[in-house]
Amino acid sequence: MDVRDAVASRFSCRAFLPTPVPLATVRDILDRAGRAPSGGNLQPWRLYALAGKPLVQFKARMRERLAASPSPDPLEYHVYPENLWEPHRTQRFRVGEMMYGEIGIPREDKAARLTWFRNNYDFFGAPVGLFCYLDRRMGPPQWSDVGMYLENVMLLLRERGLDSCPQECWSIYNRMVAEFLNPPTELLLFCGMAIGYADETAPANRLRTERMKLEEFAEFRGF
Repeated sequence: MDVRDAVASRFSCRAFLPTPVPLATVRDILDRAGRAPSGGNLQPWRLYALAGKPLVQFKARMRERLAASPSPDPLEYHVYPENLWEPHRTQRFRVGEMMYGEIGIPREDKAARLTWFRNNYDFFGAPVGLFCYLDRRMGPPQWSDVGMYLENVMLLLRERGLDSCPQECWSIYNRMVAEFLNPPTELLLFCGMAIGYADETAPANRLRTERMKLEEFAEFRGF
């Protein structure tokens, strides 16, 4: 698969088949993704991959947590800026409306929307759940490095016919995740990622989000 085809076909998959992904495949992709650039070659990403029995156990604990106390843990960062401004506010609203439109949940049915959102915390049925951490002492440049690493992961997954969904929503339950994974205390949970084979029959997977036109975000001078 050409890189441009991997970029074009990558999407946030929200329904997976239960088909297992071999450990050798996951290891190879995470290893190859390590060629991502990082300032000073710090390579700040730290990963935990779950499958099989550990993933089943983790998801069971998460369901118990959501049933007993759905309130979030103390946040370590905000996924979105507060008082989001235009055009980003409209873009965020628009993608939500598109997604719920695909699965047929109207805006006024708040309970159904909440129930659907909780699929995030089941990794959308994916057979592999990935958690990505970095040292909390790192700064914005290292967060950018982690993003480039994760993009490599997602494109390499596409090359193998696999799909993914990056999930910053896991940061909301950072303490609960830490209780299961027991990472070093200096690590901060950035995001999770669902990994597996897309269920192509699922309505949620019909969604392809819109993108700005090049002229809206780029200027060209001196060409």
